[in-house]
Amino acid sequence: MSETIIAGKAKVVAGITEQFNNAESAVVVNYRGLTVDEVTELRKELREAGAKMEVIKNTYLRRAADAAGYEGLDDVFSGPTAIAFGSDDVTAPARIMKKFAKQFDALEIKGGFIQGKIATLEQIDELAGLPDREGMLSMLLSVLQAPVRNVAYAVKAVSDSKNEEPAA
Repeated sequence: MSETIIAGKAKVVAGITEQFNNAESAVVVNYRGLTVDEVTELRKELREAGAKMEVIKNTYLRRAADAAGYEGLDDVFSGPTAIAFGSDDVTAPARIMKKFAKQFDALEIKGGFIQGKIATLEQIDELAGLPDREGMLSMLLSVLQAPVRNVAYAVKAVSDSKNEEPAA
């Protein structure tokens, strides 16, 4: 093989390795059986959530994963493989892939990683069940407001009870 071809392949692997290093999470799927329209819709939804799906040769994925420190993913890189990288919202790739896997039987989740650690299918499923960033922030805000709300209810109850007492 010529040196230019080898250098080109090394450059591709380096780019994929950089994606592995920059991603907070990634989900590897078998997409065989999906129509072009379904894959387009999947990519669109991932893009809107700040994630990116790519179809990459398994050999490149194995080498990039090994270079990024994800040696345990080699067995999921077989057959038709697409990978969705998420850097902004950790839950986005898992959440969207799970939704599409339920909707289309042809999509099969094979594995992935979450914040630097290889994830089992169960962990990916759990991650998919979490709300997105905005949902988590609203839950946090609700928890932070609860004590203030409870104090306000108590003060109102005391005030209402004093107003209901007959004058002596």
